[in-house]
Amino acid sequence: MSLDLHIKCSEAVLEKLRDKHGVSYTEVIQCFINRGGGFLEDLREDHKTNPVTEWFIAESHNGRKLKVCFVQVGTGIDVKTAYEPNSEEIRIYDAKAY
Repeated sequence: MSLDLHIKCSEAVLEKLRDKHGVSYTEVIQCFINRGGGFLEDLREDHKTNPVTEWFIAESHNGRKLKVCFVQVGTGIDVKTAYEPNSEEIRIYDAKAY
């Protein structure tokens, strides 16, 4: 993914990131920049979307590890959520995304 893609969050998502997960938009952008592995598709039945929801785990510039979930729309990215991943999410990502 090139860094010229537009990465956006709706006001509702920005509020959820801040209030529920304590995550800033800046941290989300930093995770896209610092990402070392690929994207995984969220294939769980209750999370299916069109276009498909993708996710990855990366660290912010301060070393905070986040799981970032998003959909690609045209040449842009719509962030759905971002939060600190649990050990199972990290295990899955490490096993399948590298």
